[in-house]
Amino acid sequence: GVRFVKPGRVTLVVVLGLSSCSAGEPVFVRKPDDQIGISGGVASFVCQATGDPKPRITWMKKGKKVSSQRFEVIEFDDGSGSVLRIQPLRVHRDEAIYECTATNSVAEINSNAKLTVLEGKTSGSTAGSTKSQPAAGVLSALQVTLQ
Repeated sequence: GVRFVKPGRVTLVVVLGLSSCSAGEPVFVRKPDDQIGISGGVASFVCQATGDPKPRITWMKKGKKVSSQRFEVIEFDDGSGSVLRIQPLRVHRDEAIYECTATNSVAEINSNAKLTVLEGKTSGSTAGSTKSQPAAGVLSALQVTLQ
């Protein structure tokens, strides 16, 4: 009788362990979208995930953790996600695939977004100042949609 009880207990523990593991894997609530920015402008990527334990969000560019004075990572108040903000944009330097990674003790998941940076068309100082206004309007609209 003793031999039968022991395997039963072991099986039960394994089944409970598996079900709690699969429930805790990170899942993206919001993935970063591809962006097109203008040289000298701003680009923002949003990444949000849930899981148990709560996943940690990190940003990578070409396989390396983002680090630059022009790169700002803004954490959500509840810690569920973050925004990667790049400003001012540089045409060749910032064009890349950016990767958001959500990691907890159970698993790690990734999502990619592409940043395309266009040359700002400035034919002169007066033309430059008038052209920057529509871009600012687009950016403020973008920030509204992010919230």
